[in-house]
Amino acid sequence: MSHTVRNVLVVNAGSSSLKFMLFDMSQERMLAKGQVERIGIGDALFTFSTEGFSEKQTPCEAPNHAAAIRLACDALTAPAKGGCLKSFADIDAVGHRIVHGGEKYSKPVRLDEHALKEIEKLSPLAPLHNPGALQGIRGCEQVLPGVPHVAVFDTAFHQTMPEESYLYALPRELHDKLGVRKYGFHGTSHRFVTERAAEILGKPSDQVNLVTCHLGNGSSITAVKGGKCFDTSMGMTPLAGVVMGTRSGDVDPAIAFYLMKNGYSADDVDALFNKQGGVKALCGSSDMRDVCSACEAGNRDAQVALARLVHSYAMYVGGYVALLGRTDAIILTGGIGENSWETRQAFLKALSGLGITLDEAANRATRGVEATISGKDSAIPVIVVPTNEELMIARETFTILNP
Repeated sequence: MSHTVRNVLVVNAGSSSLKFMLFDMSQERMLAKGQVERIGIGDALFTFSTEGFSEKQTPCEAPNHAAAIRLACDALTAPAKGGCLKSFADIDAVGHRIVHGGEKYSKPVRLDEHALKEIEKLSPLAPLHNPGALQGIRGCEQVLPGVPHVAVFDTAFHQTMPEESYLYALPRELHDKLGVRKYGFHGTSHRFVTERAAEILGKPSDQVNLVTCHLGNGSSITAVKGGKCFDTSMGMTPLAGVVMGTRSGDVDPAIAFYLMKNGYSADDVDALFNKQGGVKALCGSSDMRDVCSACEAGNRDAQVALARLVHSYAMYVGGYVALLGRTDAIILTGGIGENSWETRQAFLKALSGLGITLDEAANRATRGVEATISGKDSAIPVIVVPTNEELMIARETFTILNP
């Protein structure tokens, strides 16, 4: 099969959206990308671009995920739209992003009926994500029959955590019967930047100790020991860990009980912690560009929000540096990690107790590119490494089909 798998379509399907990218794996080059929004809702929108065709958004008909994937494949094979394939048959494999693999999946898996049933069983752990992903897979199977499909799990990279990292101090039966434990998320991103950081540092990936920080509207920080996840900030759900755009991050769990005794429903508390919390709760916006502009203008709420955000980052990084014993580098990625020099500056200043220093000029000049932003005298180098989760999914799909 190794000579046949070249063009890999990467699909990230939600309940009403489907994002896709096409890669030529002979060069690891992205050929096209796009998305379909408002699937099954009405007034659907289709966005598509290739190297020779600039991004364009058009209204479309997308009553279901199969219609959405057909739109994608039609565009990929339409010369008028800059299509880069001659026919659907040129798509050699499809890699699917699946948010939750539970304890079942520690690596990608080629999809068959058994695997699909297992992913469906895991839906209670990711009710907003896994069902949509399954719809995307079924849609792809209808449009691309006979093409191999591979599932790549957000949780898989974190399955190397030891028990002292993933177990909660709760009765064992909750883990054994209900799957209550820390799973972690953004694993595909953490894996990608770990492998790239090893290359930058000139070390085999199984010998690097890192703290990888995926910082965006959703954020997670991971301790990587010997190239494997040792601990991570997100928990059984993506709510735990650091302060995020609209998620509270770690809070005293008794707050939920207190609020419910004071008239809040379970759904109210869920919305409060997941959608009305975080930076947005502290200063009115979840967009760090707005927050940093407001800080510059002297807005006190924004300044407190930024300080609270980097305080939570620093607590995790400091703890993980202590657990690792030796830290080769701290890696920053994600929308904030790659682009917000103001947040990075505040973050590194919060880490000064670890002997970390900032190269202010390098930091200000770095936006969406690979760069070391720590000073030459920094006890631990801090490196910005742009993530590429889609390419990682394509690589893992290619690898599993070319053993």
